[in-house]
Amino acid sequence: MKGLKTRGHRPFPWLQVILSFLYVAFLAGGIYFGYLFYATVREVVTQTQPTPPPKPSAVSEGEEMEWSEEVVVPPKWEKKERMNILLLGLDQREGEYGPWRTDTMIVVTIDPETKTAGMLSIPRDLWVPIPGYGENRINTANFFGDRDKYPGGGAALAKETVQYNLGVPIHRYVRANFRGFKEMIDAIGGITVDVEEPIRDDRYPDGDYGYKTIFIPAGRQHMDGETALQYVRTRYGGSDFARIRRQQKVLLAIRDKVLSLDILPTLSPNKLISLMKAMRDVVQTDLQPSEILTLAQIAVQIDQEDIKGRVIDETMTTPAIVANGADVLLPDREKIKEVVDELFFPPSQPDEEQLERVKRLAEEAAKIVVQNGTTRSKLAQETAAFLRRQGFQVVSYGDADRLDYPKTIIIDYSGKSYTIGLLAELFHVEAENVRRSPNSRSEIDIRIIIGENFDLPAR
Repeated sequence: MKGLKTRGHRPFPWLQVILSFLYVAFLAGGIYFGYLFYATVREVVTQTQPTPPPKPSAVSEGEEMEWSEEVVVPPKWEKKERMNILLLGLDQREGEYGPWRTDTMIVVTIDPETKTAGMLSIPRDLWVPIPGYGENRINTANFFGDRDKYPGGGAALAKETVQYNLGVPIHRYVRANFRGFKEMIDAIGGITVDVEEPIRDDRYPDGDYGYKTIFIPAGRQHMDGETALQYVRTRYGGSDFARIRRQQKVLLAIRDKVLSLDILPTLSPNKLISLMKAMRDVVQTDLQPSEILTLAQIAVQIDQEDIKGRVIDETMTTPAIVANGADVLLPDREKIKEVVDELFFPPSQPDEEQLERVKRLAEEAAKIVVQNGTTRSKLAQETAAFLRRQGFQVVSYGDADRLDYPKTIIIDYSGKSYTIGLLAELFHVEAENVRRSPNSRSEIDIRIIIGENFDLPAR
């Protein structure tokens, strides 16, 4: 970026717009993807309507990429429900012409009601079904959509692909490339990162289809734009997950620096639209200006402890080579579902009835032992964890005296009727199987022996 200047410590208006928009990605998401947007300092938003995707027709070097005439207008956001935004980083380089695959895919989720947020990073080599195209790496969805004039372009097909595979609605997208990263880091005065171990990369791209050697020492480092770019791009450390984790650290460093500058703008929608139009050639989004302003205002109300960041990493995937010889990551959908549920479907706030139940359970404070009377592995352990989440006080668990109980039995040692009643309802225990023990000196209050008729609830 040429001619980048600041007046004292006060950025130009276009920089204010960028920082305002980035509050959506940083303060509301806070963990991983922000560096991508600082990597696009000149590339924030397009205009009131989203810029259409490029036509997939072939172009020769030096030609301008043409634009489709189709515009997909996003539905209205009522500013109360959760919003999920797909952030796409294009693997676009100097002198190359699209369509492009995505180098980065992150879903940001923001809940205006609970003032919570999260981010889920998706590895580019994840092998998934792409609607209408069969199985492929997830980073090809944007390429296919732009190439084949998919309605709404590559971003729309990427949204549909992520929505299909994660089972969460994707409301908006932001798509950008990596240009400008160094300039933005320099514009905010650099960042400070704690480098865990020294990094030496003898095959770092030199920008001219060759390589050079870079070295970043361990310890607390103040990084300018060039060093920060090297830190997030280097392949040092093996898998792509190591690079992802370094990018997370840079995001947090950028977030800290932006917060310290205290420059969240108070822009009017008209001023924002005017400045957005001036930069419409460099980033595509279907976020509306009013949504950006609202999300930025929500973001600053979100505390650090209410921001979650997760990565679909090596614990949720298996490396594999598919029929065409490509190295890919096969998803473990059960493990991914756990993370998706945590970020996008958190348990709702308890109502008055639930609060009353927890209060009465605490008053009785019944000590409960859970025993597995079946051959199902880990059933006692999993049931104990489930009961604790419901507010019951489980003091121990293990196997019963035998493993062939057809029905669940509750043994009552202390007459704590409220807890007994809830457990009988939860375990579907008939009255004749709730048995009063004559041992009034027992150190426990209730013993549950799980029978074959019990199915542990999913949640």
